Amino acid sequence: MTRRTLAVVSAGLSQPSSTRLLADQLAAATRDELVRRGSEVELHVVDLREYAHDVVNNMLTGFPPAALREVIDAVTGADGLIAVTPIFSASYNGLFKSFFDVLDSGSLVDRPVLIGATGGTARHSLALEHAVRPMFAYLRSVVVPTAVFAAPEDWSDGTADGALRGRIRRAAGELADQIERRPPASGPADPFALTTDFLQMLGRSDDTPVS
Repeated sequence: MTRRTLAVVSAGLSQPSSTRLLADQLAAATRDELVRRGSEVELHVVDLREYAHDVVNNMLTGFPPAALREVIDAVTGADGLIAVTPIFSASYNGLFKSFFDVLDSGSLVDRPVLIGATGGTARHSLALEHAVRPMFAYLRSVVVPTAVFAAPEDWSDGTADGALRGRIRRAAGELADQIERRPPASGPADPFALTTDFLQMLGRSDDTPVS
């Protein structure tokens, strides 16, 4: 059985949070789909509101506190990522953007990503396409075609209604497809690892005579 890890980032600020609710339902649907296909799935759920001060400190100092370092490693070392933000002023909120700003450059390249958002009205749904998707495109992630937006009317007693439930299932299937096409993740990249060997740094190959 293939072991897969799935990171889930929720940028909701309130408790309870409809953003976290959507993130949990997307995670459950994706996990169930991967399990159905024969994978063992480990979830890493990140509530960004719990790390808001650490994110700011990281932005100011350039170094993440230990708790945030663990979160960053879980996100950048996962096989797939689900990222959900509330929509404020027609875009993602500041905490969501700040978290992805502190990740090392290149840490999400070719990472399958499912994006989601919540808002007070369905008119905010296009923010997923004009703000959230372009951000992950810049990070060179692979964003699945179906983005999931949930407005207040999409919920019924804390449960996704029929239309939202269908979008969640479709997006989860797309994310599972992308994850299955890749070998299991080996964990976060070492930012201090050498990508060039010593001889290349000297500008010569093994058979270059030493003077």
